[in-house]
Amino acid sequence: MTELEILEEPSLCFSFLNTSCLKTDYHLEVRVLLYILFITFSVITVIGNLLVIITVVHFSQLHTPTNYLILSLAVADLLVGGVVMPPSMMRSVETCWYLGSTFCKIHSSLDVTVCSASIINLCIISLDRYYAVCHPFLYHIKMTPTTIRLMIIVCWSISAATGFGMIFLELNILGSEEFYYNTFLCEGACTIFQTKVAAIVLPMFTFYIPALIMLFVYVKIFYTAKRQARAIQSTNSQMKTTKEKVGISKSERKATKTLAIIIGVFLTSWVPYFTCTCIEQFTGYAVHPTVYDVLIWVAYFNSTCNPIVYAFFFSWFRHALRVILSGEIFLADSSHTNLF
Repeated sequence: MTELEILEEPSLCFSFLNTSCLKTDYHLEVRVLLYILFITFSVITVIGNLLVIITVVHFSQLHTPTNYLILSLAVADLLVGGVVMPPSMMRSVETCWYLGSTFCKIHSSLDVTVCSASIINLCIISLDRYYAVCHPFLYHIKMTPTTIRLMIIVCWSISAATGFGMIFLELNILGSEEFYYNTFLCEGACTIFQTKVAAIVLPMFTFYIPALIMLFVYVKIFYTAKRQARAIQSTNSQMKTTKEKVGISKSERKATKTLAIIIGVFLTSWVPYFTCTCIEQFTGYAVHPTVYDVLIWVAYFNSTCNPIVYAFFFSWFRHALRVILSGEIFLADSSHTNLF
């Protein structure tokens, strides 16, 4: 926002309270444009991820370990668009929180939970791709549907424990309670304050370590896929069964490439935010609220991008969309439609 777009005198979120936060009053035109932009993001995110969920759940051909993980990721992204984005939109545009302290805690907890669930889901997806490409003969032994379901349950349990535990047990302000309540807290604010220890330790387990694991795994996958490609190219004559194996290998490599792009988009979206939260601890919390808002919405936008990536790269998803949008999904036996 430019200085011309903001009124000169900031007002208070609650004019009758001495403990009220300052409010930045954007011009009406700016607020309308921001609401349209954020509502568009939210609607696209919900619709896109809902279509992914319907596709994976409805079509029996897609009931595979990898797609169960995609389903879990889509649920997390759906919650971002349908539950996290709308209150965040109001907070960003009005620059105040009017929904009460209890709902603020719930919203912040859900925010942390779905973020953690996304990154852990993507970490599990990278392991799934590792076995599919690097150890294909062990894949069906290691990555069984039961194993995947258990991993998804553990993923969401850890995420919920982190999100709700951190906020409701106030682990994020542990050791700095007096500073937080006397200096930082004011009526009309709903931001996640973190001490230096919390800002380093919590993201370490919910973002940085899983991200490093994913990068390491995908480097190994990349070199393995490269060796496979060279081996295939050097083979002049192949039997039919070998050709079938090559076809499967190509399919696995394409899925791996697509999911690697998804992870790349995720890291690009979230690294600036987590970097900012770390820097903030060592600059006396001097990061401007507008910068913080921009970075968090860039991170949220990742949940909007994932279904678009699916639609662009996965032919089965495009086929499923045609079946859903044409109404053929309501026909008998539509769940057994061949999508490949």
